[in-house]
Amino acid sequence: MLIGEVSEQSGISARMLRHYDRIGLVSPTGRTRGGYREYAPDDVRRLFHVEALRSLGLSLQEVAGVLGDLAFDPAPLVEQLVARTRHRLAEEEELLRRLTQVRTSNPAAWSDVLRTIGLLRGLESGDPSSRQRLVLALTAQQDTVAPLTDAALSESEPNVSGALYWALARTGDAAVPELAQALDSPDQHRRRRAAAALEKIGSPSALGVLADAVGHPDPFVGARGALARGARGDTDAVPALVALVAAGRDDVDAADTLGRLAERHGCADDIVEAIRHSLTGAPVDARQRLTAALAEIPGPAADATLAALVDDPERGVALTATSLLRTRSPHGQAREGHRTWTAPGSARRTGPE
Repeated sequence: MLIGEVSEQSGISARMLRHYDRIGLVSPTGRTRGGYREYAPDDVRRLFHVEALRSLGLSLQEVAGVLGDLAFDPAPLVEQLVARTRHRLAEEEELLRRLTQVRTSNPAAWSDVLRTIGLLRGLESGDPSSRQRLVLALTAQQDTVAPLTDAALSESEPNVSGALYWALARTGDAAVPELAQALDSPDQHRRRRAAAALEKIGSPSALGVLADAVGHPDPFVGARGALARGARGDTDAVPALVALVAAGRDDVDAADTLGRLAERHGCADDIVEAIRHSLTGAPVDARQRLTAALAEIPGPAADATLAALVDDPERGVALTATSLLRTRSPHGQAREGHRTWTAPGSARRTGPE
């Protein structure tokens, strides 16, 4: 077959075939009387071997090495090709991410594109202080929401994260939809940063998204959801908030939220009942936290429960209840060797020290 026929059937340009011949990769075994290259069937088969190997990402030099060594072990080269392909895909993913962010910013001119690219580069700086200064210097603009949100979901430096959350809060609720979607990310860090950002934004829309995350399988997200739900005045958050106190996760914030619910929404008795239920069979440290949480709950039900806890077999629980009753009840008093309290709505209790 002449070079033109090989080119037509293989789809390889005649120029490339001549290059293969020059470097000795695929050389025709014959020549016509007129001096034209003439390819034998074995030459064509070798040509297709070359193209098959090139399709895997091998360089011409690597292809020559493979075809020139009959004892060639392909395993190490395949591993190199896998690593090379992964790197290339990562670069393509990065390019796609940048392009998507530029498109999301709705650029009206090339100057907008360049500004967004500059922002992206600045947010990816290796110096945390440089990233923080960049964020703090930004003005609240809609075209910065997408890159700022993506940066907030990826940032590991606490000071920079705080600046990013502040910047997102200044844009209103523009970032809330993407942050809401990130709550279900398979990446734990991304989920938790989304919850923190929504909490920092603090708008009704942002807190509404968080409030719906009560019971989330990620305990951090679920805790922020319970706190947000309680902050909105939803009394159905009481069980989740009491569970946070018992578990020692955000227990101080949870106790404060329970206190506000009791004072402003008239659910003190329900809260006390939930605490009583959790006290049963709870470990000592959980019982102490639950007892301390009663300090935030007004009313006779909390006083009566604390009075009952004065005789708790666990000394730490009893001492906590004693201390709280002294500050709560105007009639509470302590004598050496005995305790005596009169809790509103309950009988006088006296017991040995």
